[in-house]
Amino acid sequence: MPLFPEEPQIHESVPGPRATPAAGRTAPTPRPVPGPGPRPAPPRGAPAASVRPGKPGPAAPPRGPVAASPAQRTSSPQPPAGKTGTAGAQLQLIPAPAAGAVDAADEAVDLLLDSGRAPGEILVLTTGEIHPWAAHELSFGEASYWAQHDATDDVFYADAAAERATGRPVVVVAVNGGSDEVTGKALPAAMARAGVLLIVCGDPQRITAVLGAHA
Repeated sequence: MPLFPEEPQIHESVPGPRATPAAGRTAPTPRPVPGPGPRPAPPRGAPAASVRPGKPGPAAPPRGPVAASPAQRTSSPQPPAGKTGTAGAQLQLIPAPAAGAVDAADEAVDLLLDSGRAPGEILVLTTGEIHPWAAHELSFGEASYWAQHDATDDVFYADAAAERATGRPVVVVAVNGGSDEVTGKALPAAMARAGVLLIVCGDPQRITAVLGAHA
């Protein structure tokens, strides 16, 4: 038989692209991404806040209140002080007619109480008719009347000639009548009773004349 050369064998394969890696090549390795590095330093130069040597400038004004100069130091207006009596008490005169002296004395007492003065520190004297409060309290008897005086719990009203009335820090005199001789004796006696303040309610001309005559 004649000999035939062997036919090459054909192998079937699945159709599709063939990805044959190149010989000797490896897969690329991903490079690391560089992170944020330190910020560059600012350029060298003179800082804005630095003080350059040179002539000194004007001094900055001091903080806080500035002391006033002697010319600017003026005290607030103060009410004029009254005259000081022989016993050291301050004398205050409230002009009023004889018929309105008691009302003026009552208003003075109200102002004293509103200012914080204790009622037991006030004594009210009259040179003419006695005060309506005194007349009312005396209707219950002198013992009860003078007991209130000794208790010193409230404002006390008495005749200026009453020697039993003792002194208190504030004495208010209502010159509502009486002779000049009576008034002339009552005012110095009231001044001696007043420890801090003597208030006289009445006619200023008459009071000045009486005090001048009995000075």
